[in-house]
Amino acid sequence: MSNENTKQNEQNETLLRVEHLCQYFGSNKAVDDVSFDVKRGEVFGLVGESGCGKTTTGRSIIRLYDITSGNIYFKGKRIAAGTLSYRQNIKEAKKRFQQESAQLKEQGSAGAAKIEEKKKQLDQYIAEQRALMKSARDDHKNCNKLYRNEALLEVEEKYTKLIERASGQEKARLEKEFAYEKKIAKKQKFITKIQMIFQDPIASLDPRMTVGQIIAEGLVIRGETDKKKISEKVYQVLELVGLVREHAERYPHEFSGGQRQRIGVARAVIMNPEMIIADEPVSALDVSIQAQVINLLDDLRHQMGLTVLFIAHDLSVVKYFSDRIGVMYFGKMVELATSEELFAHPLHPYTRSLLSAIPMPDPDYERQRKRITYEPLKEHDYTTDKPSFREVSPGHFVQCNEEEFMRYQKQVQE
Repeated sequence: MSNENTKQNEQNETLLRVEHLCQYFGSNKAVDDVSFDVKRGEVFGLVGESGCGKTTTGRSIIRLYDITSGNIYFKGKRIAAGTLSYRQNIKEAKKRFQQESAQLKEQGSAGAAKIEEKKKQLDQYIAEQRALMKSARDDHKNCNKLYRNEALLEVEEKYTKLIERASGQEKARLEKEFAYEKKIAKKQKFITKIQMIFQDPIASLDPRMTVGQIIAEGLVIRGETDKKKISEKVYQVLELVGLVREHAERYPHEFSGGQRQRIGVARAVIMNPEMIIADEPVSALDVSIQAQVINLLDDLRHQMGLTVLFIAHDLSVVKYFSDRIGVMYFGKMVELATSEELFAHPLHPYTRSLLSAIPMPDPDYERQRKRITYEPLKEHDYTTDKPSFREVSPGHFVQCNEEEFMRYQKQVQE
């Protein structure tokens, strides 16, 4: 019974939490105030049209970009943080203070006292925001250092007791192992627990490296130097993804698209990650090969206990593979629900538009299928009542204003 409870707690554990993520490139808001969490062991699908910010979200999580604003937590620890929101808060607070001061000056001496009090409040607020900004910068900069220290401590605790009890050749062997593991621990990074499978299986593989070198690169960077161990791990992971040992000596151009994507999967799983970000891993493949790669990811998910953030624009694939789905549009998350709930009760007009575009292998259905066109200016009136991300029903979130929120709630209850 205790084992079942432990398993249940692990499944309910939030492995990744994204809070108010913003990723701006100049004036281009690629990702704007996106929040979601991913439970341990689940597949979280992220869908939307090209250019909506799906890939940028994945790359921001894995820290290929330094995020503009918001927080990203992995296993309860902040691994990325942006500072724009704190700077904006300070700027807005100063602006409000100037406006209020201008009004209070008209009240003479009584107003002067109030201005002084508001100035103290402003200074205190600015100090709080600057402290939060410093904390965000420290966490962003030092999360890997803290993780390395924890890894070193783990290795020391493991080997110190073993070495104390050993003698002779056994002690010499353990001391050698200890030195090797300590060297690897010193190069550990928190973010290596999250690995990414890239969209283009051709562009993501170095044509000048053999498959064995490509797959082993992460191990080498991590500090592993035992060539025999590295080769054995490479062979094991090649077989795990449906390839053979002989493939390790070949170059990427000698493989088909599906095989190249398997190499990309092997490169990710050899690092023994807890989470994989799969960035449209099947969009460049033939339909028959797509099914093979999806089934491979599903098998690896169960064998290795992986958590998957699955980015795609093919909703039929996402429905088959994902437990929960988040829908993005123009950098914002517009709807989030379980796979069954989203397909059964789509609420946001953009989600309904996406679902109407799914083709079916049924001529009669296709003749009657009506495409829904999403036109934001016609669908929403946000001139006065601004939208926010709200929970319409348990676990079902939609980007909507108050009027839409009430309407969506009625739709769910009907």
